[in-house]
Order: sequence, then C-alpha cells, then structure tokens
Amino acid sequence: MKQPLSYIHPAAKIAPSVVIDPFVTIDQNVEIGEGTRIGSNVTIMEGARIGKNCTIFPGAVISAIPQDLKFRGEDTLAIIGDNTTLRECVTVNRGTAAKGKTVVGSNCLIMAYSHIAHDCVVGDNVIISNASQIAGEVIVDNYAVIGGGTLIHQFCHIGPHVMIQGGALVNKDIPPYVKAAREPISYAGVNSIGLRRRNFSGDTIFGIQEIYRYLYLSGLNVSDAVERIEAELPATPERDEIILFVRNSKRGIIRGYV
Repeated sequence: MKQPLSYIHPAAKIAPSVVIDPFVTIDQNVEIGEGTRIGSNVTIMEGARIGKNCTIFPGAVISAIPQDLKFRGEDTLAIIGDNTTLRECVTVNRGTAAKGKTVVGSNCLIMAYSHIAHDCVVGDNVIISNASQIAGEVIVDNYAVIGGGTLIHQFCHIGPHVMIQGGALVNKDIPPYVKAAREPISYAGVNSIGLRRRNFSGDTIFGIQEIYRYLYLSGLNVSDAVERIEAELPATPERDEIILFVRNSKRGIIRGYV
C-alpha cells in the first residue's frame, strides 16, 4: 500500500504487502520484501535490498552513495536483513569497490541518528544505540550491543556478544564475549549477564572468563597469552573462536584494565 504523495520509481521491486507512508522516495534498483513498513520522509536510493518485516522510521536514508572520495560511481548495494528496525534518521550507505556492499543483518535494532558507513558488515541480532557512528569497513558480529554515542574507527572488528559502553571511542578490535568500557577503551570483564540471557551455561561462561584471565590479567603479552591458552586450556568452540579472533586482528585488540 503506497500513498499518492510518495515517489516510487517504476523499476523498483516492492512486495505487495509493503506499507509506504507519505513523502517517501524510492529510487530504481531497489527491492523491498513482504511485510516491511516505510515511514514518512524516508529516502531509499539505488542499490537498496531490504528484507521482510522490517520497520524503517521517518527520516532514514538507505543506500546513499558512500562518503568516500575513492568512490567512482560503481554499482554497489546496501542490504538490510529480515525483521530489522531502523529508527529515526538512521543512515546506511552502500558499498564501494572495496567490498561491493554494506550489510546489516536480520533481527537488528539500529537506533535513531546512527550511521553505518560503506562496506560495513553488521551481523544478526545486533543493537546499535542512538547516535552511534560506525566508520567504513567495520565488522560487527552477531549479538553485539553498542552503547549510545559510540564512535568506531574504520576497519575495526567487534566480536560476537560484546557490550560496549555508551560514548566509547573504539579504535581497536574488541574480542568476543567481553564488556568494553572506560577511556581509553579497555577490557572491563566478560559479558556474563548477556551470555546468561542467551543460554550460555555457567561452565561455558567460566571457561570464557578463564581465557580472559590469561589474556588480560596474567601479565603476559598477547602472543604469549594465546600460546598458553592453546597449550593449557581445553579446546572448546569459544576458546578456538577467541584465539582465531586475536590472531586475525589487524588493528590489535583493546588493552586490559588500567
């Protein structure tokens, strides 16, 4: 259902059950899935792919060209998964030649005035709180929770089940399952409450805490701590995920408690 006061390009592919409020602009090369609602004054530009049962609140802009001077007009995408909510004035830019697409997963909540830049990959079940600004080519893994007003430097990697304090300045990678807080941003313990809410067992949480004792509380440097973890702690999916994350970190992981 669309309002006559909206503009929809005739080449846009919009499922019949999509609800479009007044003063919406939808460009060509756009696809929108069943059950999605587009609020008033939303602008959806070329390259948008929006899933099913999403809610996009007034003033949001999806798939605008990247704020990147290297962009040369290449055909790229901005992909929004199913059941995701984009609140007022959220902006999601499309990709560049670097990766070709910006991706926001399913079941996400992106709160008002947040920005997701070109070539970011945001996983499923992610919460990004109000006015957070995520620079280009950042990766945010599943179930991460980002506090309001957070600024994330380009190329950073935020691990799964991470919780970041509001107002944080993030310029390093944040490994899985931890809380990140203080200034400068640093390790503030394991996100045990979040993990319990997601049905991690007590034994699993204790194992994760033991891993981070080696990484942050043992006095070892990161590479030595990883070797000790691998040699002395039993193999689990969580242990191996943390080791792989740390070894693959390009920017280095956040510091320990100071």
